[in-house]
Amino acid sequence: MNNAKSERAGYLFILPWLLGLVIFTLGPMIFSLVLSFSKWDVITGVESIEFVGWDNFRAIFNDELFYQSLKVTFIFALVSVPLYQVASILVAVLLNMRSRGMKIFRLVFFMPSVIPAVATSMMWVMIFNPEYGILNQALGWFGIQGPAWLQDPSYALGALVVMGLWGIGNTVIIYLSGLQGVPEDLYEAAELDGAGPFRRFFGITLPLISPTVFFNVIMGIIGGFQYFTQAFVMTNGGPLNSTLFYNLYLYNKAFMEFDMGYASALSWILFVIILVFTMLVIRSSSLWVHYQGDDQRD
Repeated sequence: MNNAKSERAGYLFILPWLLGLVIFTLGPMIFSLVLSFSKWDVITGVESIEFVGWDNFRAIFNDELFYQSLKVTFIFALVSVPLYQVASILVAVLLNMRSRGMKIFRLVFFMPSVIPAVATSMMWVMIFNPEYGILNQALGWFGIQGPAWLQDPSYALGALVVMGLWGIGNTVIIYLSGLQGVPEDLYEAAELDGAGPFRRFFGITLPLISPTVFFNVIMGIIGGFQYFTQAFVMTNGGPLNSTLFYNLYLYNKAFMEFDMGYASALSWILFVIILVFTMLVIRSSSLWVHYQGDDQRD
């Protein structure tokens, strides 16, 4: 009886989460899957949904903007994910040092990551302004003529990548927690053996924080492929579709052109892409992720 009561109590406690999962996640996913094979303009009621089979997917693979948005998103993810991970690890290593005032530095690096994305985007629009932006003014001190950044197709995507470095604080904190879990006696033993800083980093630090790297890479891939807010606020896909991210194109199809069936098909293609890349990283993790206790199990 006690076990049965405990189980009922457990189910009651997780009931709000289960309801949220069904109502706000599984339900919309199933509805989106149905819509991907249908035509619906969002404005009219659900009774106007028209089943069109694979027409949406056929149209997508003949859509030039689909390929452009996919190209922009892939380039951004390919550059930003490794760049942000390397930068976050380096900053975390510096913040892990025992120095006076280190807590203040940690706060300074973390604060940008909690600022709303819209506010951050508006601030960087002013920084990238070619006429009065602080970035071009700083370049002018060295006699360098700054580009038009967000107005130039050659620089707009790169500008968004650079802007993302300002908001890596959340990833830095996760790496910092991983670094603080590395036993100090390992460093002391390696130092006694004559290992230098680089050898200690690549031989001790990096292998022991590899589970943290694994987690952040997965989250970085998902975040990179779902990039939206900054591009929507700062460039709206321009200039000349050079920042037309996949999610932004999906949004335009759904809520600007009111083609919800087409947008749903786009969303499921994105889901498959993210799933494939995530599974590739997970499958490769056995080659480079080291968990404490692996040696004992072997």
